[in-house]
Amino acid sequence: MRFCLSLLAALALWSCGPSNGNGPIEVAVIGAPESVFQQGVRLSPAAQHVRAATHEGLVALDPAGQVVPALAERWIIADDGMSYIFRLRDSNWPGGEEVSATEVRLLLRNAITRLRGTSLGLDLGKIRDVRAMTARVVEVRLNSPMPDFLRLMAQPELGFVNNGSGAGPMAMSRDDKGALARLSALPPETRGLPAREDWEEVARPISVRALSAREAVAAFSRGEVDLVLGGTLVDFPQAEAGPLSRGTIQVDPAIGLLGLVVRNETGLLADPARREALSMALDRTAVIERFGLSGWRSANRIVPPEIYSAPPYPADRWGGATLEQRRLTAAARVRAWAAQSGNEATVRVALPLGPGSDLLLGYLVEAWGAIGVSVKRVAPGEAADLELRDTLARYTSPRWYLNQFNCGLKAGLCSPEADVLVRQSLTERDATAQEAMLVDAHAALTAREVFIPLGAPVRWSLVRGSISNYIANPWGLHPLFPLSQPTT
Repeated sequence: MRFCLSLLAALALWSCGPSNGNGPIEVAVIGAPESVFQQGVRLSPAAQHVRAATHEGLVALDPAGQVVPALAERWIIADDGMSYIFRLRDSNWPGGEEVSATEVRLLLRNAITRLRGTSLGLDLGKIRDVRAMTARVVEVRLNSPMPDFLRLMAQPELGFVNNGSGAGPMAMSRDDKGALARLSALPPETRGLPAREDWEEVARPISVRALSAREAVAAFSRGEVDLVLGGTLVDFPQAEAGPLSRGTIQVDPAIGLLGLVVRNETGLLADPARREALSMALDRTAVIERFGLSGWRSANRIVPPEIYSAPPYPADRWGGATLEQRRLTAAARVRAWAAQSGNEATVRVALPLGPGSDLLLGYLVEAWGAIGVSVKRVAPGEAADLELRDTLARYTSPRWYLNQFNCGLKAGLCSPEADVLVRQSLTERDATAQEAMLVDAHAALTAREVFIPLGAPVRWSLVRGSISNYIANPWGLHPLFPLSQPTT
């Protein structure tokens, strides 16, 4: 009964309108309207944020991107990093059923099964077994140590669903008319935590909607939205365009992949050396200068060398050759192919709509035109030679980067040799030998020239001064529940 009254009191605050530091918090995530309510194993940014708020897993991420307790109140790591033992909170599912180790074991196993065929499913490949040790203790055993395992377990897709519902920390209701998700923080005592008498006064409800970048920036500028999440390089110019005197642009120090994946291995792109020529011709610094974005990290390799325990190769692939020297080499390869084939050198590049894509396309036309290659733009989903790949890393390991090009994903060119090496690394317990396998896998992907790296992904937000508990972080996930909580 107390839970119902608390939830009704929280929902009553929706009549207060946009937030001025004490009412409901209005959040817009850039995306299609229905993406807030997306289900399944491939979630949009909007759905990831809502899922993390309403469906806890064993652990979660805090505003800084650090791992914190969720359904598990604490854990220990045993057997040299190959056993994670989680003690569950004394709490219930929304229907009143007690959260038990047996149920959590089943839910985690089911989640792992559902994620097969996705890159996240590959990331979970080190899990050997999940066991219920006692009524409130779950053990996850690995095939080999994984230092970032807890961060992987904190992903929104691993939030538990029991009879169609999650265990919080927030409850959601849907406003179909406005495509809004209304989130209210559950009282602590319903989650197995000490009660707080002033909970109804301090816990602020949150409204989440998905808007286009233009609509989100406009709503923020009008004061209708307190927080905009999910901005990318494609729409970054729009963040700079609006009158943002009442807010601040925040750019995450994101890690992951931003570049062009090779989708076609015929014609000009049939030879890895000619695919490399396109990469050689790019001045990554010049790309980002068009956006006026400082602090961006460029890359010409799939896996940044600093990700390894010791850099196994230099950051520069081409031994310090100047841009002019690289372009001379690249142009010679293109001319030789054109002379032999009698065809014009053209590449079709799939880019999403947005002013950032327009800027990127303009640079590609200039850079590849300098080596004799013309560029034709196509929409995502159309037949393309190259396609923009913009993906945030879920954890810090070469394996994450390599998994993005697994042949089983059918997302572009791949290397079966690299896949075999990554798969062998899952059971290798010696850290040095395991890393050597991943270095060799990266070399195999590089030899195939499956990807033209540009640098780190760009993720930006608009954050009003009244928002508390927002922190820019490398993962691009900004948990909604902490936004509802007081800072003290």
